[in-house]
Amino acid sequence: MTHTVIKEQSAEYYDGLINEKQAAEFLGYSVRALQNWRVRGGGPRFVRISARSIRYRRRDLLTWIEERTVVSTSQPSPYLAG
Repeated sequence: MTHTVIKEQSAEYYDGLINEKQAAEFLGYSVRALQNWRVRGGGPRFVRISARSIRYRRRDLLTWIEERTVVSTSQPSPYLAG
């Protein structure tokens, strides 16, 4: 039996800002996917530091994941068009 160990992290870990590449790795998506979501909407919340500097909080990434978590394939998702 495999057990997953979840390490308790500090508030600084969850609220600290990470760059676009780190956010993409955290989510398992590409940087391009994050860029597309920022333009089209539907992606995780982000912080615009300047016109060319975008950051993410892990807390917002986790919230975005939780909002999309379902228990079965028949459960409707408000985030999917259909």
